[in-house]
Amino acid sequence: MIFDLSKDAKLNENYKLMAQTILPRPIAWVVTEDNGVINIAPFSYFIGLSSEPATVLISVGHKSDGTPKDTLSNIRKTKKCTICMVEEKDLKKMHFSSKELEKDISEAKLFDIETKRLLPSYPPMIEGVPAAYFCELNQEIDLGDSKTIPLVLSVKEIFVDDRNIIDKKRLTIFFKPVARIGKSYAFLGDDIEAPKIV
Repeated sequence: MIFDLSKDAKLNENYKLMAQTILPRPIAWVVTEDNGVINIAPFSYFIGLSSEPATVLISVGHKSDGTPKDTLSNIRKTKKCTICMVEEKDLKKMHFSSKELEKDISEAKLFDIETKRLLPSYPPMIEGVPAAYFCELNQEIDLGDSKTIPLVLSVKEIFVDDRNIIDKKRLTIFFKPVARIGKSYAFLGDDIEAPKIV
């Protein structure tokens, strides 16, 4: 079956088609701040764009009333965010943090998500995550009339928990991240050895 996105599909159908065929999608658990309120929200439209310069992209939508999500307005204001990787132990809190809240309500407080300020000039990271990216806004991508705003973020520093560095000499890192698969989640981490070219 061919879906002509210019004719057939509505916005929600486009999302269903893409979200269930681009698999798996790692989750960026994004921490931002505004006036002392810590905002935490997960985004599965997240990808690494480049390692030189270190750059990632997240796509942020709008609230149900049409206003920008707090993550978007906070990054626009402060130009900074901290992206945390998610493991199974944090799945429940990560999922709860996707709930739409008033701007002055912190997901950290409401859902008892512990944070730790590792770098004073960035939002705190979530306590106990395997890795975190400290990012600055590089640019927004204009998709015309879209309510989704892709943000290109420059990665300035990366934290990796020592327990996840299994070989310091070769800088080999391992953890089992949570990913989005359609409407559900998956735990990743089973290594498959690459076939050898003869």
